[in-house]
Amino acid sequence: MSKHNIFEFKDRDTISDALTEMLRTGSQQLIHQAVQIELEELLAANAHRLTPDGNAAIVRNGYQPQREILTGIGPVTVKLPKVRSKDGEAVCFHSALVPPYVRKSRSLEAALPWLYLKGISTGEMGEALKLLVGPDAHGLSASTIARLKQVWAQEYQHWNGRRLDQDKWVYIWADGIYSGLRAEQTKLCALVIVGVNERGEKHFLAIEDGVRESTQSWREVLLDLKSRGLNAPQLAVGDGAMGFWSALDEIYPDTRHQRCWVHKTANILNKLPKSLQPKVKQSLHDIWQAETRKDAERAYDLFVQTYEAKYPKAVECLQKDRDTLLAFYDYPAQHWQSIRSSNPIESTFGTIRHRTRRSKGCLTRDGMLHMMFKLGLCAEGKWRKLRGFNYLAKVIRGVEFKDGIEVESDNQVAA
Repeated sequence: MSKHNIFEFKDRDTISDALTEMLRTGSQQLIHQAVQIELEELLAANAHRLTPDGNAAIVRNGYQPQREILTGIGPVTVKLPKVRSKDGEAVCFHSALVPPYVRKSRSLEAALPWLYLKGISTGEMGEALKLLVGPDAHGLSASTIARLKQVWAQEYQHWNGRRLDQDKWVYIWADGIYSGLRAEQTKLCALVIVGVNERGEKHFLAIEDGVRESTQSWREVLLDLKSRGLNAPQLAVGDGAMGFWSALDEIYPDTRHQRCWVHKTANILNKLPKSLQPKVKQSLHDIWQAETRKDAERAYDLFVQTYEAKYPKAVECLQKDRDTLLAFYDYPAQHWQSIRSSNPIESTFGTIRHRTRRSKGCLTRDGMLHMMFKLGLCAEGKWRKLRGFNYLAKVIRGVEFKDGIEVESDNQVAA
């Protein structure tokens, strides 16, 4: 019996979700990186061959025409490099990963989840890479695999040290993402922060491992971001059960809090009988979907009166975050859809938790972080600008909004 971790997709014949798109994009980048490493190894192996004037005899010579490999999740475009000999001795570049005759892979859909969720951190990468193009691909050296993992590690380290003070960050979303994988006996958790800048562009700011409920873990993340130039955001959005909020008050005391309504709704429903949950869910929607804060507070009070006697724990769960649940009313209505929940993070990584199944074994800390990083950046490239991004400049300037509408100042009225 194989000891490998195996991650199976459910309903693999009808996959059409965000993870599939990320994997398709990621596979193209993966193949490109692996082939470039193979090329570098060929050039290094022939470095002793020189022309009479002392230059390298074997050099790059452009690319072959691009072609597609048909995979289980759609076509993946590949472009293989060419080399040229200057000393008259023939030499050709052949990729072990993508042989010239390979046009179809029946096993890619099984390989990619394994590759991203396990292979990048283990010595079993060779098997995972071979699955990209089926059983006909062979000959991948251990050094190629090791160098490919180093490339990803270097990319993550470079990304994790980049400066952040070239942008003004307006809103941030924070969440602790459990991957469903384990390191020894502990669940691996990625502490993730996404920010939106003044142009409405959303970017990952942090992907670090830590303890979701730990103030110290989040303090370390926020201090690192601050040291790299992250300004105090206007608003932070996230689940109330994290140590993030105490750390935020220490590092960025002027940043306001907005509790995530998706997390809050789930927490409240978990304290109620299943038969009652659809009705209660609608009552909660009546609060955060209200047009004005006054209407929301009226629906809030009605909820408390209706359920407090029989379900005090559910009501207490709602009451402890009253003010921070309604903070979004002080920001442009165009932004409400985005700042009422931590959806930018949840939608990116939620698929990993719900569409994969762990058999046994573990993933290393670095393996998890690199996997989250690669999937995250694939998703980030497809994100749209924040709706109503032209209002972000006003939020930065401190323009007042009431019930999502800009409040006219005395100067505006006088003009």
